[in-house]
Amino acid sequence: MTIHIGAKPGDIAETVLMPGDPLRAKWAAETFLDAPELVNEVRGMLGFTGTWRGNRVTIQGSGMGMPSLSIYANELIREYGAKTLIRVGSCGAMQEKIALRDVVLAMTATSISTPSVGILRDLNFAPAADYGLLAAAHAAAARRDVATHVGGIYSADVFYDERPDLNEQMTRHGVLAVEMEAAELYILAARYGVRALAVLTVSDHLVTEAPPLTSQEREQSFGDMIEIALEAAFA
Repeated sequence: MTIHIGAKPGDIAETVLMPGDPLRAKWAAETFLDAPELVNEVRGMLGFTGTWRGNRVTIQGSGMGMPSLSIYANELIREYGAKTLIRVGSCGAMQEKIALRDVVLAMTATSISTPSVGILRDLNFAPAADYGLLAAAHAAAARRDVATHVGGIYSADVFYDERPDLNEQMTRHGVLAVEMEAAELYILAARYGVRALAVLTVSDHLVTEAPPLTSQEREQSFGDMIEIALEAAFA
């Protein structure tokens, strides 16, 4: 048991999916896992452990933003022995070729600042996904015939962004999408020698300004993302 995770020793699987929304963790566990059990509800950040095709899996909410994810990822890795951590969540597309409901696999994650900046100091560290997970997720998406894009994303440290000039430059330089957690997850994975990947569903579009997905549409679309992440974890 840690400060933020009330699970007992052995409650957490070595493979952990990390949606930001704790209610999405509940939905994913009840939809995709066999015999899911609630293992954490500290601060309402729900976590469940069950099995998928006979493999133990934990689905633990991470909250919004890199500082929140950093708390849960640190405790999952250091105190519970997590070896594979996959962020599953939404993102905003930054390229016209990407459509709503498409899946983005984050090969790298650019950021302005992360909770780890104090350790890295003046080093421009390049956070990257585990290649084995990335390749397996890409293959899983192809089998499911899901429109998928692989490349760099941007992990923002604010939600209400007021830097259109920066967004324009990221679009110009091929950044696929924006979200708020992956860069710190990738840095922590590198630090502790574990595997990490972000599998993201496009829920809104910063370039075309297409109407964002409704809550119901998000739930219906996110199923592919969860199954791609599970297949990649146990490929």
